Amino acid sequence: MVFNSYIFILFFLPLSVIGYFLLNKRKNSNSQKDLFWLLGMSFAFYAYSIPLFLGFLILSIWINYYLGKRFYIFNKKDEEGNRKRKKILIIGLILNLLPLIGFKYTNFLLGLTWDIWYKKWHWNMEHPLDIAVPLGISFFTFMQIAYLVDCYRTEKGFDYSFLEYATYVAFFPKITMGPIALHDEIIPQFRDDSKKIINYNNLSGGLYAFALGLAKKVLIADTLAKIVNACYAEVYYLNTMTSIVVMVCYTLQIYFDFSGYCDMAAGAARMINIELPLNFNSPYKAKSISEFWERWHMTLTRFFTRYVYIPLGGSRKGKLRTYINTMIVFLISGLWHGADVGFIIWGFWHGVIMVIEKVGKDLGLSIKNLTGIPRKILDILRWLATFVILNITWMYFRAGSSHFVGAYFGRLPTGGWEVQHYVMDVVNELIEIRILKRFGLTSILEYSMNATVWVIILLLIAAVVFMKNTQEKEKLEKYNWKRGILTVVLLVWSIVSLSDVSEFLYFDF
Repeated sequence: MVFNSYIFILFFLPLSVIGYFLLNKRKNSNSQKDLFWLLGMSFAFYAYSIPLFLGFLILSIWINYYLGKRFYIFNKKDEEGNRKRKKILIIGLILNLLPLIGFKYTNFLLGLTWDIWYKKWHWNMEHPLDIAVPLGISFFTFMQIAYLVDCYRTEKGFDYSFLEYATYVAFFPKITMGPIALHDEIIPQFRDDSKKIINYNNLSGGLYAFALGLAKKVLIADTLAKIVNACYAEVYYLNTMTSIVVMVCYTLQIYFDFSGYCDMAAGAARMINIELPLNFNSPYKAKSISEFWERWHMTLTRFFTRYVYIPLGGSRKGKLRTYINTMIVFLISGLWHGADVGFIIWGFWHGVIMVIEKVGKDLGLSIKNLTGIPRKILDILRWLATFVILNITWMYFRAGSSHFVGAYFGRLPTGGWEVQHYVMDVVNELIEIRILKRFGLTSILEYSMNATVWVIILLLIAAVVFMKNTQEKEKLEKYNWKRGILTVVLLVWSIVSLSDVSEFLYFDF
């Protein structure tokens, strides 16, 4: 089940919220019917696509909960006890990482081996296996690894019940694509009695955030996706202008797609008074790649920092080791996103640029230190350089294979400064454009399609750079009848535009 589907918007989400507060209203002080309800709805949400994988999720939850409790049998300060705790941690890491690697990378390794073997013998056959990947396996695996590591690091332990832990892991607003929330961020909220009473400010604010996210996904990201997909299907025939357009469109597509998901996840959780950690904070406002990673998929960055970078030594073992650790983290990040060469190259280039930034900082070299240039001009140059780098590296992310990226970049210098029909065919099929045509209001579009496309692109870029993001709007603005009307308009417009159900880009990660 995905957030941008009729069944979730019109049935599952309302039922989840209404049922949660009805059970809280009627429950006695010792009852946990509300958590049973959330867990049951979360399991139903997870099992909707492939019911078989629900068993795998439950088994994973039980194993990690059991291992977490085993830590506190042994004294951390005792040498023998500490040795046994390390053994439990290693077992836990193996039991979590083996299924993750097996499900996510077996197809890639089999395909690679199969291609090499049969090309050597000139046999034209496809490899026989195509293993389905459990929904959200990367996210709930990382959450549980963090839980085990935290159990190992602490002596007091965590007095969570199995119901609380299972609900934390499976909680439906975050199970598919995060955020990678930590146990101590969510479980205490389940225990907070003040959060079990309906809060109309949270309800309206959550619905508003959900509507904004749905609009970003359906009205903007999915429209840009149609342009990108149409152009990639004809990559060998693109001219210079269309190549640039498709590059910028994908950069904007992945922004609005992931931003939309984060808004919808946070909004759905907020409706039942649960606050998820911030995961997306206007990353295209960044003036460096390091700042970009402080704003993009923030909980993933936090996970890699706490549970990979710091255990590797972080920046405590000299500058060279710091650079190596940085590269390791970004190569792992590339692999985490997908088992394909394009993802690895994407992670590699981000790692290289991060190392260059660190080297420059260590040597005292920075564009900030340039004298004679106004600060605002320097900020614009830094932002522009960062945005161009992101556009280029996202192409590896989108294409998957280095060969396909090479074909795309080979089209950039070919010439041709008119937007090709691959783009215009998509634009002309939009519901909004057809409505404008019905009223004879598209003459200006037909006069200069190049200008029209770039005006739309520049408006979207301006929106991501200058407009307040959803969490900023929630903090500064009150919910009145105007905001209520906007929420209803966005919901209706988005639902009407749901011609088909498209997956979020991070759905497969």
